[in-house]
Amino acid sequence: MIPNSLFDLAAPIATLSISPSYLLYFVPLVVSISLVFGGTRHEDHALIIQHAIGTARWITGFMAIIFVVLLFIEWLV
Repeated sequence: MIPNSLFDLAAPIATLSISPSYLLYFVPLVVSISLVFGGTRHEDHALIIQHAIGTARWITGFMAIIFVVLLFIEWLV
């Protein structure tokens, strides 16, 4: 099989170089960003937690949409 482009040669290498354990960094990163963002908006602990949960959902949803788009692009190529 002859590759059609440089991307065909580099795609398997790029995929293998990323370990699934990098996803473990996602949870503490989202928690810390959400709590800091909520803490800068409110002083009441209940409102901070409520705002942090909403922010975490927003970040997770946004990243999920980006993942689906990239997965779709990979499927097309």
